[in-house]
Amino acid sequence: MSAESATAIPRGQVDLLDFIDFSGVECLNQSTSHSLSNAIKQGYREDDGLNLESDADEQLLIHIPFNQVIKLHSIAIKGPEEDGPKTVKLFSNKEHMGFSNVNDYPPSDTVVLSPDTLKGKPVVLKYVKFQNVRSLTIFIEDNQLDSEITKVQKIALFGTTVDTTDMKSLKKIEDH
Repeated sequence: MSAESATAIPRGQVDLLDFIDFSGVECLNQSTSHSLSNAIKQGYREDDGLNLESDADEQLLIHIPFNQVIKLHSIAIKGPEEDGPKTVKLFSNKEHMGFSNVNDYPPSDTVVLSPDTLKGKPVVLKYVKFQNVRSLTIFIEDNQLDSEITKVQKIALFGTTVDTTDMKSLKKIEDH
């Protein structure tokens, strides 16, 4: 059971935690006592007792900028079976989004989480839509049981950096 609930990093990908620009991270509608740091920061996100909770209703809007361009491969979201996120819309490179305009843009991808994927299993995204990502906006539209509060224990993003990928490709060409 514990191996099943552990987040496994997809092959060839890295946890993008070190590439997040935490000075620009924002979360709209978060509870003041259960903030985004609990779900995204190293150490906090591994503690099942800590979580991010919505405040006025079940929706959350999270903006995550990166300190360099990345390619996003997959996302793992861990949450409780009842109050965990259900419909998650992801937007690549959309700045200044709010609840008033989130439906004005088509999402780069939409993920519908099941109680099984809420155990922290990585969900592979439409990789072609996330090739040159400078920021990611995550819109959690609803939760598993349509309750008033959504709870998120962990958000992990997996992919590669564009610069690293390009540099390795150039070195291989020079070797030949």
